Amino acid sequence: MIPDEVVEQVSAAADIVAIIGEHVKLKKTGSVWRGPCPFHQGTNANFSVMPRGGYTCFVCGEKGSVFTFVQKRLGMSFVEAVKYVGAKSGIEVQEVQRKREGPDPREPLWELHGTVAEYFQRQLWDTPAGAEARAYLASREVSRATAERFGLGYAPRDLNALREHLRGLGVPEERAIAAGILVHREEGDEIRPRFRDRLMFPILEQGGKVVAFGGRLLGPGEPKYLNSAESEIFSKGKVLYNLGAARNAIRREDRVVIVEGYFDALRLVDAGVEHVVAPMGTALGEGQAELLSRFTKHAVLLYDSDGPGQKATFRASDVLLAKGFEVRVVTLPEGEDPDTFVRAKGIAGIAPLIEQAMDVFDRKVQLLQRAGWFNDLQHKRRALDRLLPTIRAASDPITRDLYLARAAEAAGIAREVLLQELHAVRRGTRTTGRPAEAARASVAGQYPRGAGSGGEFRDRDADAPPPGDEAAPAVFRGPYRSPVEQGNAEQTLLRVLLTQPIWQDLIAEELGKLEMEELPEGAGDDAFAEDQGSVLRDPVYAALYAAAMHHGADADPEQFTSGLDAREIYVYETLRGEADAVVDAKRSIADAMRQLRGRSVDARVAELKSILPLADEAEKDVIIAKINKLTEEKRALGVPRWGAVRR
Repeated sequence: MIPDEVVEQVSAAADIVAIIGEHVKLKKTGSVWRGPCPFHQGTNANFSVMPRGGYTCFVCGEKGSVFTFVQKRLGMSFVEAVKYVGAKSGIEVQEVQRKREGPDPREPLWELHGTVAEYFQRQLWDTPAGAEARAYLASREVSRATAERFGLGYAPRDLNALREHLRGLGVPEERAIAAGILVHREEGDEIRPRFRDRLMFPILEQGGKVVAFGGRLLGPGEPKYLNSAESEIFSKGKVLYNLGAARNAIRREDRVVIVEGYFDALRLVDAGVEHVVAPMGTALGEGQAELLSRFTKHAVLLYDSDGPGQKATFRASDVLLAKGFEVRVVTLPEGEDPDTFVRAKGIAGIAPLIEQAMDVFDRKVQLLQRAGWFNDLQHKRRALDRLLPTIRAASDPITRDLYLARAAEAAGIAREVLLQELHAVRRGTRTTGRPAEAARASVAGQYPRGAGSGGEFRDRDADAPPPGDEAAPAVFRGPYRSPVEQGNAEQTLLRVLLTQPIWQDLIAEELGKLEMEELPEGAGDDAFAEDQGSVLRDPVYAALYAAAMHHGADADPEQFTSGLDAREIYVYETLRGEADAVVDAKRSIADAMRQLRGRSVDARVAELKSILPLADEAEKDVIIAKINKLTEEKRALGVPRWGAVRR
């Protein structure tokens, strides 16, 4: 920190005209200096600088002190700006550390991660074991200079190599286990490295210290990407990949480009787009959006062009809108992702797409229009159900009003009707923006009360025990009984997710595929899917899944349960204690997904049967053919089937 008296001394000594004059061509007019505004690239002399005051642009409204100018123009933090202005003014500015009793207890963990990062780098470049990783980087056209810029490394397949290296350095094994570098899952198990045969991406906090790693598997297996576990120095919901290196560029551009993965970020930076970050392999969270809001309020989402990529785009946009961001999205050509596109087209290809990025709400409306969702009443109702959460998410009242008007125009309904819908608790669907509550609302809105979907709980207090356990206070007695058919399948997925978080990516991918399959016919492959958690119809399991996607399945229990009610916390704790029930995780996931797909097919058949009496003869033939095709699909799944339909 810099003492206030030093900041005041620098401000008083600074020649604001000279400092700003290095970046703007100024001309004296009376008692002030004027020139073209550097913030909106103006050409007229609308930018005014007062020698003993600040600056103001009378067109775009930018104004501030000499420190503000340096921060925005050069992309510096406040402390960096004070030091910069102090140097220009002949004043040496030194930070004063806050008093701390004794050394920082996190220092050994930072030091350990830095040591391990250096070890991984040597393994990549200087050992025969790193040959496969070097070949993989070459296949993805990543140069050594770029790899070294990001500190990439390689975690060898050898179970004992890292352990022996740390032992030789005198690192206590207990410290390496506490840091998650080595793992000791059960008593009697051999201690082994968390990362093996993986290309390693060091994850840095804003100050430049290595706090975690992300590893990309080189051979066959799951999960493809693995992050460090949560620790005293790492919470993936509060860290963004490349933010430390990108923060000055983000301030300078007053915009951040958000991509999904490590390679996407690396590729854009290598091409010259420096203001880019990526979340830690999971959905963008509130903590990460809050972190970004310190640097800018303008975000551009650059995700994959496929269905899951679009779904991730819209989920991230709602989180950002809730934090007051203006959110735009880049649409890549079909089949492209940021890595492949920039590798082929370079900065010349991606820069115009970023500049022409579309407002996220306009993009949603565009997709729905192209897919024909506004052409009939059934689809129009569903289209509005997909637009309303984004309108609610927008914390800026002007943005929310603009979105409301756009949705009313697209749907061809009165704005007042949509406004009433926006503020209504329609079928219990109002949310507070927390992921668990959004999931409950999404599930609750699908079924009427008493439809066997958990509706019998909906009129009860959130902290009340389930029926039959009225005497139980905060902790419920007896096992949780899902009111939803195939609830056991949902329970199986959540048990695997919470006891073996390494399967999070696979479970999210499989449920994402099912969400896309459940879109109404005519939605098109490019339409976005339901809100997160909607495929899980039990409200408790849906809330737990949404919390896992938001915080990470391996998040600290206190963080994980922050948005859950008492019943959900009870089920969460129960499932986490049932690790022994998971014998074969991959098979359990496959069996559960087969059951859920069978349920999905049942629902689609029921919907087709409901409109069969309203169809004419030609339409009936088409509908019956679809029903019989779905019948065959369910037969192939090997789950209980119904009879085919005949005329």
